[in-house]
Amino acid sequence: MSESVPVRCPACRSEHHYEAPVYPCACGAPLAPRLDPDGTATPVTHRAWDDEWVTVGCSACGRESEWPRPELGCPCGTVLRVPLAAPSAAGPEPRQPPAPRRAFQPVTIRTARDAVTAAAVYLRWLGYRDIRRADQRPTSGIGLAAHGLLAQVDPTVNPASRRDVECLWLTAMTESTHCVYFSLAGYTPDARTRADSLHVPLFVLDLTGTPQPVNDQADELDATGAG
Repeated sequence: MSESVPVRCPACRSEHHYEAPVYPCACGAPLAPRLDPDGTATPVTHRAWDDEWVTVGCSACGRESEWPRPELGCPCGTVLRVPLAAPSAAGPEPRQPPAPRRAFQPVTIRTARDAVTAAAVYLRWLGYRDIRRADQRPTSGIGLAAHGLLAQVDPTVNPASRRDVECLWLTAMTESTHCVYFSLAGYTPDARTRADSLHVPLFVLDLTGTPQPVNDQADELDATGAG
């Protein structure tokens, strides 16, 4: 499903070939953003969260999901945004009944941004919709929000603390929503004990991008999905 297009760096004039990454839709179908082979790549000079994501429609079930915007790193040091094709005027095909969840397809983690992407991919696999950046900045890491859920992704090298878990839970309580925590470095013993008492699912993100449940609440969420 993925396509390869030529990409020329405007800084050094080198030409590369870029293949769009393929992500799994919640229905299990493979998705990839449509690229414009005749477009011009643009250097990334500054970053804003809204510019980091693009909407990709699934032709199998009609869902529209937000995925990371395609980028290419040139050997000269320039980071390029790969041009995207204009959305089809016809729109997605009619929505079909959702299929059972297929096997989770992880996203390899090499950077902090990859960790956020991996958590977002997992949440979509669980069945959560409209994943976006949370309105409130968490005590550490990045906050994600979806319908009925607030998630915190901590890509640092320090285990999440009891305070981190409590702050996430309190924020979720004020928004009358559930919450879940993803950490690359795991959790302190106090954080795990407090999460159990507050019924906060805890996951550790391994470098393959697969969230590993570390408490009973996370096991239940992994098994049942968004419900």
